[in-house]
Amino acid sequence: MIEKLIYLEDIEPIHLYGVNNSKFKLLQNTFPKIKMVARGHELKISGEKNELILFQEKLDLVIDYFIRFNSLTDRELEQLIAEEKTFLQDEKNLPDDVLVFGNNGVLIKAKTANQKHLVEAVAKTDLIFTIGPAGTGKTYMAIALAVRALKNKEVKKIILTRPAVEAGEQLGFLPGDLKEKLDPYMQPIYDALQDMIPSRKLMELIDEKVIQIAPLAFMRGRTLGNAFVICDEAQNATASQLKMFLTRMGQNAKFIITGDITQIDLPSKKVSGLVQALNLLSDIEGVSVIEFNTKDILRHSLVKKIVEAYANV
Repeated sequence: MIEKLIYLEDIEPIHLYGVNNSKFKLLQNTFPKIKMVARGHELKISGEKNELILFQEKLDLVIDYFIRFNSLTDRELEQLIAEEKTFLQDEKNLPDDVLVFGNNGVLIKAKTANQKHLVEAVAKTDLIFTIGPAGTGKTYMAIALAVRALKNKEVKKIILTRPAVEAGEQLGFLPGDLKEKLDPYMQPIYDALQDMIPSRKLMELIDEKVIQIAPLAFMRGRTLGNAFVICDEAQNATASQLKMFLTRMGQNAKFIITGDITQIDLPSKKVSGLVQALNLLSDIEGVSVIEFNTKDILRHSLVKKIVEAYANV
């Protein structure tokens, strides 16, 4: 009789064991020769060597499936246990255009022509500018592409940044530590990530600095390599800030810069770094520019009308 302790790092116990332990009972019934004791993230198993090896293989398959698809129903668990490993690897059963399997089984994919152009640009170039009005999915799609790259182990980390222009000199008067002061300005980034990665796993990735979220000023002096890097709201970066950011690019890095040049919040005498960068870099080989428009707006139908109305002012 052999005993083994398994610590569940990549899946929450509730997802593996199920409501009222429905999935745990399925595991017990499938492997009657193995004694299983579950205590939170710890699963202690005991039995004959060959049985434990088979159980570990099936458990690894189940966890891999959950990491990839963010879903594990009772039926899916039954199929994963019953089928060979090809059940997970059979690409014929997977939609080609899905970027990330979000929380609760939501499929995250490009929905408009320009969103699809962004996906294509990331495959071909390392520096991509995505510009366009609010509601077109610029940031959301960029983060989905970053999460996909991390899950596919194409990069080791995701770095997300935006200029905290709105904070200005008022930042010091806000309550809390630096993270708490800055979180309101980073909230759109957190919102997108929370759609794509289970909450506890997201917090672990942030704590381990696999996912880093910081204001643009914190990028100075760094070399950003083996990373998928996104600079959001870049229209509010100054020329010197965006130049500093772009020159942080290291080996095996993807950079996406998003912004809306119609919503520049900088003081009138300061040049937007995004506008300058587009003028200087858009014709360089290896740089892509994707221009979103009102046809790409996927928010409430009124948003498109609001954007168009303000464009005519």
